[in-house]
Amino acid sequence: MEYVTTQGVEVPALGLGTARFDSTDVCRRAVEAALDIGYRHVDTAQIYGTEGAVGAAVSTAAVDRDDVFVTTKLSESNRSRDRVLESTRQSLAALRTDYVDLLLMHSPNSTVPLAETIGAMNDLRDEGIVRHVGVSNFSVDQLRRAMERSDAPILTNQVEYHPYRDQSALLETCIDEGVVLTAYSPLAVGKVTSNATLAEIGDRYGKTAAQVALRWLLQQEMVAAIPKAAGRDHLRENFDVFDFALADDEMRAVFEGTGGPIDGLRDRLGL
Repeated sequence: MEYVTTQGVEVPALGLGTARFDSTDVCRRAVEAALDIGYRHVDTAQIYGTEGAVGAAVSTAAVDRDDVFVTTKLSESNRSRDRVLESTRQSLAALRTDYVDLLLMHSPNSTVPLAETIGAMNDLRDEGIVRHVGVSNFSVDQLRRAMERSDAPILTNQVEYHPYRDQSALLETCIDEGVVLTAYSPLAVGKVTSNATLAEIGDRYGKTAAQVALRWLLQQEMVAAIPKAAGRDHLRENFDVFDFALADDEMRAVFEGTGGPIDGLRDRLGL
C-alpha cells in the first residue's frame, strides 16, 4: 500500500468506494473481501445507505479498527449545526465505531452558511469523534472558502477524477495547499477499460487498462483513488497497482491520449 502524506496524516492512497451497491449484503461482502486483500481505506456516505454494511464488515474484520481509514459524508439535509452533530453520531452508530477518520461535507450548500456546517464539523473534531474534516465536489473557489472558515485543516476534496475528467486547476490548488484530491469514479464507470492508449501501456506491464488508469492517478502528487468493486477478482485487480510505475512519457500519453490538458500540471508533476 502507498500513502498520501500531508498535514502529518497518512491517507491510504487506494480505497474502496461504496456508492450504488445492489444491496447492503453485497456491500458488506465487498468490504470484507477488500480488507482481506489488503485495502485499508473505505469510503461511505450518509446518502449511500452503506454505513451499516461498512460498519459490520470493519467491526468483524481481522484488522484493527485503527488500521482502517474510514470516511463518511454529511448528506444535503444534514448541514445545520444541530443536524451535523446529530447525524454524525447516527453515522457512528451505524458504522459501529467511536470515531471516523474523515468527515466530509458531501457537496456545497447554499441554504446553510458554510461557516455553520464547517464549525460544527470542527467541534466534532475537537470532541475526538471525528479525526479529520474535508469536503467533496467543491470547486477551487469553494475549497478556498472552506479552508478560510475551518480552524482545522481541510484534509481532502473528494471529486470525480479520471483520464476523461480534467481537474488540473483543482489539483494544482490541492498541491499548493497540502489538500488530498480523492478521486471517485476513477475508472470513469468502466469507460477506461476500452481506451486504446491505456490498453497499449498496460500490455507493456502485463496490466489492464483499468490498472493503468489507477496507476496514472496514484503517481500524481496529492492524489488518492477510491474505485468501487464488488467481486473479489475486480477488487484484487484494482489493488494490484503497486508493483509497477509509469514512465514520464506514459504519464503524458494518458493525459494527451484521453483529451485531458497537461500544460497546467506539467511542471508540478515533473513531466
